[in-house]
Amino acid sequence: MELIREEAPADLGAIRTLNAAAFKTDAEARLVDALREHGRLSLSLVAVEDEVVVGHIAFSPITITRPDASVLAGIGLGPMAVTRSRQRCGIGTRLVRTGLERLRVVGHRLCVVLGHPEYYPRFGFKRASEFGIRWERIVPDEHFFALELTCGALRDVSGVVRYSPEFATV
Repeated sequence: MELIREEAPADLGAIRTLNAAAFKTDAEARLVDALREHGRLSLSLVAVEDEVVVGHIAFSPITITRPDASVLAGIGLGPMAVTRSRQRCGIGTRLVRTGLERLRVVGHRLCVVLGHPEYYPRFGFKRASEFGIRWERIVPDEHFFALELTCGALRDVSGVVRYSPEFATV
């Protein structure tokens, strides 16, 4: 069983390598580095087995601009990566659950994610469009999700989600 903990400076190379290997390009690895460099990683967790980083999940700030121009703060999940040889072993599930619980505990009210439609609903995510929320980029409706970390956090909240500026570079 792996240990899930916050990233440490000694993990940065392994996190970069893991994210670069998990995706088609190194864009996610560069994104995580840029978020960290600009102080926009709200939470960054690693899964470690036998002192080797086998999983990583990042959370960063987002905003929802409502039709009346008011802005609501939230958190975006992603990227998340697990070493290929350890995928489908529950590591990603434990990273997501641990991250969401830590965010709840410190008072974050909502989380959004762009991801697989079969994966994220198991954590309580619903299509963001059900709340009247959309990402500023055009993405398939079935891939963009929102989750209330606090009951009622998305009641009467509609608008456009904007991620940190670093996301514009990937």
